[in-house]
Amino acid sequence: MSQSPFETRYSPVIILGLLALLVLVAALWVRDRADLVARGDGEGAMETSATVYHWKLVTAWPKNFPGIGQGPETFASLVGEMSNGRLQIHVYGGGEIVPALGVFDAVSQGVVEVGHSGAYYWTGKAPASVFFTSVPFGFTAQEINAWIHYGGGLELWREVYAPYNLIPFAGGNSGVQMAGWFNKEINSLEDLRGLKMRMPGLGGEVLSRAGGTAVTMPASELYTSLQTGVIDATEWVGPYNDLALGFSEVARYYYYPGWHEPGSMLEIIVNKDAYESLPKDLQAIVTTAARAANQDMLDDYTAHNNAALKDLVENYGVQLRKLPDDVLIELHRASDEAIADLVAEDPMARKVYQSFRRFLDDVTEYHDISERAYINARALPYQADKSAD
Repeated sequence: MSQSPFETRYSPVIILGLLALLVLVAALWVRDRADLVARGDGEGAMETSATVYHWKLVTAWPKNFPGIGQGPETFASLVGEMSNGRLQIHVYGGGEIVPALGVFDAVSQGVVEVGHSGAYYWTGKAPASVFFTSVPFGFTAQEINAWIHYGGGLELWREVYAPYNLIPFAGGNSGVQMAGWFNKEINSLEDLRGLKMRMPGLGGEVLSRAGGTAVTMPASELYTSLQTGVIDATEWVGPYNDLALGFSEVARYYYYPGWHEPGSMLEIIVNKDAYESLPKDLQAIVTTAARAANQDMLDDYTAHNNAALKDLVENYGVQLRKLPDDVLIELHRASDEAIADLVAEDPMARKVYQSFRRFLDDVTEYHDISERAYINARALPYQADKSAD
């Protein structure tokens, strides 16, 4: 059937008009869909916003300090890379924006969005927080990681911090620390009496019960305080950090083991409002980056502590000493007393400790036939050689 002159002339125009209308309808649908996504509406909506978020992260440590100072840098870098630059975190060392021990308040109040520190610094605000860093004679690094992520610890931690508008994440671990630097030998319990030592958290409470005096101060003050006699001893972390701080120049004796901090977990704390303002994919990136940075720090310490210790002993003349067994037994007794008093006075601390204790008992039972048994077995040939000599 042949077309009329009208149809022949105007059909292309009609077709082009219909195509233009179809394109316009599609564009309007895409715009409406984007609006739904931006509001979080619509089932299965995906984030398409190009918004770039800028966060400030404050720490309790000198910027780029080995181990603990590098941890927040690793976290910020991972977040930036995984988000393709959509969430950019600038890291500030202790004292650059807020004092080293002002991290908790700064993040809680929204002065900054995120912080990196140790939970045991905040026992004056939340007594239960001490269980999320380290407890004398408590979890090792492997054990506290397991409790936090698979034993209910993280849920309790977030319950403790909820009144402060904070969301905590595991933010690194030093592993077993050293007992510290001393200006005199520790041969008996009597040597602890009157000793003024930098030691935060429950460890400091235990030291006080053993006759010493515990003080808390940031890393930047420790060298001068030891040098001038303001304190008689200090614990910090371990050889990797202690070498960098130069403690060997102002203290002679380096004692082990770190009974007070057998596996010190650090924290990444995020302002709750800031976290909830992020789209879901960026929230997931923050969570994943924190988990990766947590493990990376432990690997860093494990890789570098022994070489640093050798350097201290062989090149700086440090006298490495083990604390006497009777001193450790007394510290253990005082630790049990301190924990009992803490949980008796604070209901939240009691709730956290019940979970902590159950998990510690279970994991210790297994580690007696796994980790401890293996390490003892690994040492057998060397012990035999020493006996033969």
